Amino acid sequence: MIEARHLRVLRAVAATGSFSAAGRELGCTQPAVSQQMKALESSVGTPLLVRSGREMRLTQAGEALVRHAAGILSGLTAAEEEVAAIAGLRAGRVRLVSFPSGSSTLVPTALAALRAAHPGTRVSLEEAEPPRSVELLREGDCDIALAFRYERAGGAGGAGQGGEGEWDDLVVRPLLTDRLVALVPERHRLARTGASGALAIGDLAGEPWIAGCPRCRGQLVQVCESAGFTPRIDFATDDYPAVVGLVGAGLGVAVLPQLAIESVRPRGARAVTLEPAVRREIVALTLPDLAQVPAVSATLDQLARAAARIV
Repeated sequence: MIEARHLRVLRAVAATGSFSAAGRELGCTQPAVSQQMKALESSVGTPLLVRSGREMRLTQAGEALVRHAAGILSGLTAAEEEVAAIAGLRAGRVRLVSFPSGSSTLVPTALAALRAAHPGTRVSLEEAEPPRSVELLREGDCDIALAFRYERAGGAGGAGQGGEGEWDDLVVRPLLTDRLVALVPERHRLARTGASGALAIGDLAGEPWIAGCPRCRGQLVQVCESAGFTPRIDFATDDYPAVVGLVGAGLGVAVLPQLAIESVRPRGARAVTLEPAVRREIVALTLPDLAQVPAVSATLDQLARAAARIV
C-alpha cells in the first residue's frame, strides 16, 4: 500500500536530487528519507530511484509515481480539510499564488475580509505570473492561482495566448475584465488625448517602448503587429513601478493593464484610453477537489467580492 508520507518524500527527492537535500526540505534526517524510500519501493515492488553520481535519478516507475503524486496529495488535502470542517474545526489553510498587480489590488481586500470572517483560516501568498502560477496549481504547490489571459488582438472575444482549452481541467472563477491603457510621458504630444478621447495604438508606432512581463510583452507585440507595426522595445521589466518610472522619465511609452495602474502612482506619466479596446480576463483557478474545501471556497468568494468593488 502506498502511503501519503512516502509520496511526499518521493516528491522532495525528485525535486532536490538527493536524500540529504530532501531531508532538509522536509525537516528530517537523511537516514529517515532513505528508510521511507526503501519502504515505498518495497510497497510498489520495483526500484524508483537510481543513484547517479551525487544525485538521485528517477526510474521510469519513479517518474510515473511522481506524476500522479500531485493529484493524489491534493485529493488527500481536500479530504482532510473537508473532514476537519465537518468535525467542527474552525481552521483551514489556503496557499494563494497571484500575479503582482493582483497582489496589490484584489488580494489585500479579499484577505482582510477573509480574516475578519474566518480568523482561524491561514493564507500564504506567493507571486508568479501565468503560466507559471497555473503550473504551480497543477503540481500541487498551491490551492488557488490568480491568472489572466488576453483577448485576441483586434478585440474579438477569445482565449488569446493561452488557447481555448488551457483551463478545461480546472475550476475557473471569473473575477473581472481588465482593460489595457497606454501610458505616455506628461509632456508627450499625445498626453492631452486622455482628456479629449481615445488613442489608437498605431499612433504610437514610431515611439520607443517599455515592455512588461513576458506574457504581456508577447501580447504587446501581437497587438502592435495587428496594427501594422513592430514595436521598438528599448526596455523590458517585470516591475510595474519601474515601467511607470521609465515612462515618467520620458524614456518611452508603454501599454499597461488598468489594474496595474491602480496600484502605482504614475508620477510624470499619463494614462490614455486605447481604441479599439484590448482586454484581459482575470480569474481565480483551483482544482476540482480543492474547490470543495471550505477555506478555499471562502477565499474564492472574497476574491470575487473584492473584484466587484474594483469594477
